[in-house]
Amino acid sequence: MTPSDPTDTREKTIAIIGAGVSGIASARACLRRGHRIIGIEHADDFGGVWHPSRRYPGIQTQSPKGLYCYTDAPMPEDYPEWPSGPQVHAYLSSYADRHELRKHFRFSTRVVAMRRPSTGRGWILTVESSGERSEHHADAVIVGTGQFSKPHRLELPGHDAFLEAGGVVRHSSELDTDTLQPGQQVVVVGGSKSGSDIAVLAAQAGAASTTLAYRRNVWRVPYRPGGVNFKHLLYMRAQEIQFPSWAPLGLPAPLSWLFRAIAWLNFRGLEALLTLQLGLRKWDMVPESRIEDEASCALPIVTPGLFEALKTGSIVPMRSPPARLEAGTVILANGTSLPCSHLVFATGWRLEHPFLPQDVLQKLVEPDGLYRLHRFAVCPEVPDLGFVGTNSTFCTVLSSEMVAAWLVRFLEGSLPQQPSVAAMQKDIVHMQSWKRNQRPAAAVYGGQCVAPFHFRHFDELLTDMGATQTRPSNPIRAWFTYPRAEDYGRFLSSVAD
Repeated sequence: MTPSDPTDTREKTIAIIGAGVSGIASARACLRRGHRIIGIEHADDFGGVWHPSRRYPGIQTQSPKGLYCYTDAPMPEDYPEWPSGPQVHAYLSSYADRHELRKHFRFSTRVVAMRRPSTGRGWILTVESSGERSEHHADAVIVGTGQFSKPHRLELPGHDAFLEAGGVVRHSSELDTDTLQPGQQVVVVGGSKSGSDIAVLAAQAGAASTTLAYRRNVWRVPYRPGGVNFKHLLYMRAQEIQFPSWAPLGLPAPLSWLFRAIAWLNFRGLEALLTLQLGLRKWDMVPESRIEDEASCALPIVTPGLFEALKTGSIVPMRSPPARLEAGTVILANGTSLPCSHLVFATGWRLEHPFLPQDVLQKLVEPDGLYRLHRFAVCPEVPDLGFVGTNSTFCTVLSSEMVAAWLVRFLEGSLPQQPSVAAMQKDIVHMQSWKRNQRPAAAVYGGQCVAPFHFRHFDELLTDMGATQTRPSNPIRAWFTYPRAEDYGRFLSSVAD
């Protein structure tokens, strides 16, 4: 996909859907390149998933604050290493205001539909605000809604009977400070980060019983494995290359065998450390999968207080998902009946874009749910459209900023290595084969999970943009430090305008 004029870098009108981490990054990138933007956000403020209407009480980042910030704005020094939801929201709002983005966004407004104009260039967006609809033309559209589009709930038999008997059913995003109260019988469905967070909240609120019901064991990483901040252990280029990526190292056979053996020993050692430190065997929570096969965007960080609550019995783990509901009861797939007054689905989100035309969705999403996106951002068959934030990683803010900088240049046709349609299609075929056959963990989130390949992804984006620097000049820092936002600010500044 290239514009009709591949050197058309004139000022464009670019619509940006979403005002969270990705929408903010997109707006900043477009304005810096001299384009006009029409920002559209259904909530009443910036924040996305960090907006008060979408976050549950007590939520905090999974990533340290040094990995969760824009390149030109570190998080405040007085923030803790893992900031809370309100702190992240305040950071995003202040960043947007610092760059005067608010005046470019229409809040409490949603995109109802999109269509191509008769000219075949750009898009016409139908938006709705306060019950009134209007249309707006844009030369290009950036979808910045990220991965968390629609709350995912299980459809269980007996749902109506459960509600009629006074039961409460909520998705994790719908919880507020009044939802969980003393004396309740709480069942939380989902064993990842949000599930364990909410189970701990319920136990701390004085629930009469709290059960964490989940389908399978997953590897969990404490904030400090072995007493060391995990950003110094897991977010390194030296660690990343041990995972089989979409671009193999191409080592000679003897070196390749040795490298694989070292990587195998490294991962087995990490599994042993996590099993021992967390006491996973005691709770029958040792995963069957290898950590190198499972590590992806869904790898959860251990909720503070979780294992302490398991020891006291205030949280009971059950490795069986719910099968049906009855009045005041949840029946698990293994036949266990659990008394329940409050059922919470901590089952994540669905990646959906209901405003896109059906013919676009057919080109964009394959039958098995994988998205056809080059560089996790553009579909060759759909011109003037791009995505920011679907390139999900463990450092989401930086990932969004990096791909936004790449995408605005792509939409202009100004990349020094502007890819052809054929080249993008070839890349997509390769990536889809890798996700399906070599690394199934990469298929989560519509196949848009980049983690743990942050450096590989950023290297490709910077190379496409013609950056003269893509990594620190000090080899120790280049191989053994996490992706620092300030470093990538310098790398982006090495891209010629």
